[in-house]
Amino acid sequence: MHLRSADEPRDPVAQRAADKRRLANAVRGSLAFVLLLVLVFGLQGLGDARALAVGPGSAAGLLGLLTAPLLHGSPAHLLANASALLILGTLALAVYPRATVRALPLMWLGSGLGAWLLGEPGSWHLGASGLTHGLMFLVFVLGLLRRDRASIAAGMIAFFFYGGMLLTVLPHEPGVSWQSHLGGALGGVLAAWLLRGSDPIPPRRRYSWEIEEEEAERAAQAERDTWEPGSPRDVPVLWNRGERRDDERGVVLPFRRRED
Repeated sequence: MHLRSADEPRDPVAQRAADKRRLANAVRGSLAFVLLLVLVFGLQGLGDARALAVGPGSAAGLLGLLTAPLLHGSPAHLLANASALLILGTLALAVYPRATVRALPLMWLGSGLGAWLLGEPGSWHLGASGLTHGLMFLVFVLGLLRRDRASIAAGMIAFFFYGGMLLTVLPHEPGVSWQSHLGGALGGVLAAWLLRGSDPIPPRRRYSWEIEEEEAERAAQAERDTWEPGSPRDVPVLWNRGERRDDERGVVLPFRRRED
């Protein structure tokens, strides 16, 4: 696939500074969302959290499509999702800042719809694990689709840390909402396909040996060009017989026969 490429950085120092700012923004964005989850968890004791969770098949449970990813059932549940969000969120925002922000609604709603459509009636689904699965599948699939260096590296890192999420989208443990995992993962895959061209390829640093090789190749090509003959149109005309009339006939030159 064809991807837009950012202009080659003229100032390597400025490019490094821009990369550091993008990474810092990714860390701050992921950390801010985790702090929001901690704040919401501290307020859950003030009311019944099930009213804001996803209730499969019920009209009242549709409210959880918007609120369920902010809720958690226990500190261990919150800690597991917070650590995954910090790593995967930072990775996604650092490599795909535009695609990640635009993909968030698809992963958010996909997580809730998966639980609402596939969950057992009478159960309640909450937690940000659907978002973590969506981020993992987003980064992994974008690496397969884009295939530039940064995308491949990000996909490998995501798979190394959370490749097990490829299996947790299926039923495997009682009490774990695999339905929201599956919905979030499908949202991430769909977002990866739709938003694969949102972020241009970041400019790649050129090393000194690459510049030397390019200069040597240009010099060799210039030398080879001097060996090749020019175009026939560039050769000057030294004689021109003029235009020939339609009634003009050629002249037959007689040759004497050879006498034996």
